[in-house]
This record gives sequence, C-alpha cells and structure tokens, in this order.
Amino acid sequence: MTPTAKFLVFTMLIVGAATAASAQATKGEINSPVAQVRDNRSWEFAPFAFYGNGIGGDRSNYRFFSVGVEAGKLLTPPLHAGILSGQFQYAVNVMPFWQAYTPPPHVQTFVFNGVTYEAPIGGGTYTGASITPVIFRWNFLNHSQHWQPWFQAAGGLIYTTHKFPPDVLVPHGVPGGTSVWNFSPQGGIGIHYFTRERRSVDFGVNAVHISSASLGDRNPGVNASLQFQLGYTFWK
Repeated sequence: MTPTAKFLVFTMLIVGAATAASAQATKGEINSPVAQVRDNRSWEFAPFAFYGNGIGGDRSNYRFFSVGVEAGKLLTPPLHAGILSGQFQYAVNVMPFWQAYTPPPHVQTFVFNGVTYEAPIGGGTYTGASITPVIFRWNFLNHSQHWQPWFQAAGGLIYTTHKFPPDVLVPHGVPGGTSVWNFSPQGGIGIHYFTRERRSVDFGVNAVHISSASLGDRNPGVNASLQFQLGYTFWK
C-alpha cells in the first residue's frame, strides 16, 4: 500500500471514530433530562413545602412551615464562565399557607438604661400568606443526566393575620409594635434530581431574613432563619 493510500485509510478511520464519538455524545445529550430542559429553556411549575427554624438568640426557638407553588422560566442559553458556567432563570412563588410557631405568651425580663423590668410578650402560632415575586436563580452547567445544582437570590413579602413577630403587649393584649406586613430577602442553594424526562424532585436550603422595614413602631424582625425546601417540578 502506497503512503498516500495509507494516509487516506488513516484519515478515514479518524473521521469515522470522531463521527461515532460525536453521535454517541449527541445521543447521550438527547437522552439526558437535564440537557433537554437546558436546551429547550423550559418552563417549570412546582408545588413545594418549606420547614425551618430561626437562628440566634431568642429566635432559635421559632419554627416555620409553609406550602406553595413556584413558576419559572430558563431565560438564557448556557453562559460560559469557567466553574461558574451556567444558565439564568427567573421564577416566582406563592405560599397561600405560611405559619410561624413561637413560644406561648410569657413575661420577659428587659434591661433599659440600667433599669431592669418585666413586660408581657405575645406569642403562639402566627398564620398568613407569602409571595416571592423576585427569584433570580443560576443553574450551574454540568454533564450529569440527572443532577442540576443551583443557587439563588430572592425577595418576598409576608402577610400575617396578627402582627409578627410577637412583641410587648399593649393594653388590649395584642402585640403592640410590629407589623402584619414583613419583607423576606433571602438566598439559597439547591439541586434538581431528574427522575425522568421533564420531572424532578427538588431539594433546597434558604437563609431567610424577616423584617418589617420599620412599618411598625418597632422592627425586632427575625435576623436569620434556615429553611429547607422539598418540591416536585413539572418542566414544560
């Protein structure tokens, strides 16, 4: 066989191998639920539940539970930035059921300007609803067929039927200085696990700050709470 013929055979073998590898990779992408959602810039619809507790001081005995639904849309193609490569998503969630569980009403000792005194504090279960109209999520680019990690920043609004958090009682026996409206800036990380095409189980952890932004006379708020998310997403 002449050198030219050998070169042609070698070239054909290389091209054939590359074509087969490309076809196999393409087939893998086609069969990947993660890649399908990424490439289609899919919509998501997800029922979910949150459960968590306050962090630090007298807020560590606060508990939180809520259920709701989330809708979102992948807005961009994958953007390449090294280990931070990923895809931008915008989402909104609504929680028609939101509850905070605080210690029952009790008498608490305070110190103000060197003077110690006691005052009654409200407490118990607080019920309301919440909406988070701004969720900016970054879905990391990866080659897994089932796992899609993400992190997010978000901001929400909480309404409760009684002023939250509990505060010193006024003469009529209701919390006096706080507000029924609170804001909930937050950030978190999580992961989608795709059980099949266009279906995923979702796990997340969010650090949530609760504050009335001084809508009431006082703004004791909840400086930090850690809330765990479990959901199930339908991708369209």
